Amino acid sequence: MKHKKFLLIALICLIGIGISFLLFSAHRPFKNLEAADITSASVRLSPPDTTIQIVETEELVSYLNEVVIYNKDNSYTEYDGQAVIFTLSLADGSQVEIIAYNPFIYYN
Repeated sequence: MKHKKFLLIALICLIGIGISFLLFSAHRPFKNLEAADITSASVRLSPPDTTIQIVETEELVSYLNEVVIYNKDNSYTEYDGQAVIFTLSLADGSQVEIIAYNPFIYYN
């Protein structure tokens, strides 16, 4: 009887840990991105609304591979400051926009 009770409690704990891990685990949206996937890249600073073409896509990809998203938070609209907007044109014809707005990162 005690053995079954112990197994039931252990099973409930494992299920709880599994659910917690799924809810609070980090997400790396660009971990599989490669420099060959990018046909062009630019960065826009706003303000002062200046756009710069990025030629070192290998370096940009190495940074993007390390980006970690922990959870969704839409409160970035309540902040004032400078946004850094990266626009990537990909080889498959799609376009990705990544907005770094400290402490937030938004991507589509």
